[in-house]
Amino acid sequence: MRYLVVFLFAFLTIPFYAQDSPTVQKVIGTIINDNTMLPISNVNVININKVIGTVTNSKGNFEMEVSLSDTLHISCLGFQSIKVKVTNDWIKNKSTKIQLTQKAYALEEVIIRPYNLTGFLEIDSKLIPIKENYRYSISGLPQGYEAGEYSPNAFAHVMGSIFNPADLLYNFFGKKGTELKKLRIMKKDDSVRNLLESKFDRETLSVLLGVDKKEIAEILQRCNYSESFISSANDLQIMDAISQCYEEYKILKKK
Repeated sequence: MRYLVVFLFAFLTIPFYAQDSPTVQKVIGTIINDNTMLPISNVNVININKVIGTVTNSKGNFEMEVSLSDTLHISCLGFQSIKVKVTNDWIKNKSTKIQLTQKAYALEEVIIRPYNLTGFLEIDSKLIPIKENYRYSISGLPQGYEAGEYSPNAFAHVMGSIFNPADLLYNFFGKKGTELKKLRIMKKDDSVRNLLESKFDRETLSVLLGVDKKEIAEILQRCNYSESFISSANDLQIMDAISQCYEEYKILKKK
């Protein structure tokens, strides 16, 4: 009788354990223009939950491994970015169509302000602002980039954040552990890296890390990166910079 009870208990608990690990399935999506109903190629699609990415082909199609309730972030130059949740009917039918809306751009007036130079080198050289930026490289990238002053005092903000709960770095690195773990996964996915290398809008990073775009700039400032790097670096360089700062933060916190 005792063996029968154990058997029944094991049998009844199998479905519950199965529910803990959602099934991964491959689905197909087609991205189209909601105005022309034509397919859109080179659309970036990222599974936020699994941190994997892909792009649509010439027919607007993409394939991706998903689980029920995963969220896909879909973006393309000139179109409004959207988030799409994986539903039961999509998994059941294996394919679906997703519409993107084209952006309407309003051109603004651009004012170019030249430096008022005198023609004398000694005087003009003092009129032009000079920013001290040191050149660094990130593994995997062919070229270096300009980052902020990297002296022994460069860790002051990171060290201070450990002992100051109100500090931005403490709040971000201390409470975003799950999101920051995605950085390691993102580094391993070539599709995600290629996407970030071609983007400069911080939108994808903002979605994956769960922060506002302005917060990304503030975090990099606290990590002692220069304004020129923050404004000109691509999203891949920004991701690697935040990742490096986070690793240094963890080391300093342990000490």
